[in-house]
Amino acid sequence: MDSESPAGEIAPMPHPDVLEKLVSLAKRRGFIFQSSEIYGGTGSVWDYGPLGVELKNNVKARWWNAMVRQRDDVEGLDAAILMHPKVWEASGHVAGFSDPLIDCKACKARFRADKLGDMPCPRKPSKHPGEHSDCQLTEPRQFNLMFKTFMGPVEDSASVVYLRPETAQGIFVNFLNVQQATRQKVPFGIAQIGKAFRNEITPGNFTFRTREFEQMEMQFFVEPGTDMEWFEKWKAARLEWHQSLGIDADRLQFHQHDEKELAHYARAAFDIEFDFGGSLGFQEIEGVHNRSDFDLSQHQQASGKRLEYIDQAANKKYLPYVIETSVGADRVTLAVLVNAYREEAVEGEEEGRTVMRLHPALAPITAGVFPLTKKDGQPEMADRIAADLRKRFPVFRDEAGAIGRRYRRQDEAGTPFGITIDPDSTKNDDVTIRFRDDMQQIRVASARAGDVIARYLESDVPTAVSEHATAG
Repeated sequence: MDSESPAGEIAPMPHPDVLEKLVSLAKRRGFIFQSSEIYGGTGSVWDYGPLGVELKNNVKARWWNAMVRQRDDVEGLDAAILMHPKVWEASGHVAGFSDPLIDCKACKARFRADKLGDMPCPRKPSKHPGEHSDCQLTEPRQFNLMFKTFMGPVEDSASVVYLRPETAQGIFVNFLNVQQATRQKVPFGIAQIGKAFRNEITPGNFTFRTREFEQMEMQFFVEPGTDMEWFEKWKAARLEWHQSLGIDADRLQFHQHDEKELAHYARAAFDIEFDFGGSLGFQEIEGVHNRSDFDLSQHQQASGKRLEYIDQAANKKYLPYVIETSVGADRVTLAVLVNAYREEAVEGEEEGRTVMRLHPALAPITAGVFPLTKKDGQPEMADRIAADLRKRFPVFRDEAGAIGRRYRRQDEAGTPFGITIDPDSTKNDDVTIRFRDDMQQIRVASARAGDVIARYLESDVPTAVSEHATAG
């Protein structure tokens, strides 16, 4: 089945490529930096700066709230990164978690054999590897993607361990521990957020494909025979969650895995894809999979421990099937950034503005506080208001430069609300609230500023259109 939009319509044309501009903005405003940059950087490893860590934490918190706190049939877990090496043997990662690798003897570059058509030749980017006259490609060989390290003081085969390439296996080996501790009954799920590591051959496209990344995964255990019903429910729920982040609906679509893509143990698999624009286009940000009983049966056989669920009411026992939802926290954060990026004309200004139209609940900074001048008690009033608002929201106080420049800096940071203190503020004890998206302003008493912003956050409306209804 080809990719389709959520409504089954033909996918729209790709959006413009903004990644290069976004990389520049991300560094300038403190969203994302290249790791170890002062030493030349580490390939496809990234550090989240002050704004980036707040944004990513907000994405993770929203996922955790939707998957765990708002449901009574999903429990949380934080499994260790380092696991017994037999876990990865049982799961098939040691034997089969690999990509076909090709080297070029001429330019010393390395490529995935199944992705040659997507890669530029280092010597002539307009051609693909193998198409240049100097190319000397080797035969494909399998390359395991797991990072290997050693536990203990001696580097020998008995102490080999792996950095986990996914978080799911920590859930599977703890299935009975969680079920028995919480007294959950099937169907129920286990969710966790954690780091994973893959020694990718061809990483790239900013934070889309990296060697160190974070996953938000939930394994939902169901009785065999009910699995496809639950699969469809979770497909719909997960698409709705992405839209709740403010991601435009026309940039999201489902992609069904065909027989060639489908894992040997999977009964069904769909990806939720986001249109990153340009040549990258629609790419996976989440997978929803029916994994059958493969994982529990593999671990039951390899460990010798019974992992069957005992249904006392029905007087039967069985290995549950698993519906998996696996989200890349870094990919969703990147999708949120790409979706938010705008270059807009502003009436009366030649330069216009760059603005990050982030969902107000995801924005790293909720409100900027700006004293118009550094006199007449305005800085002191700004300090008082900022201190009060920090009890409820992330706040940034800025008094450097013209007020227009301060607004533009916060537009690039995605800050939905700006609070300005002017000469009238100190006389009347009121402030101006400026809205990021429509740049309109309203005047409110300073003591009410926090409540006004809170009501706008609850309504997900970062514009001034509903002030009378919202702020009362």
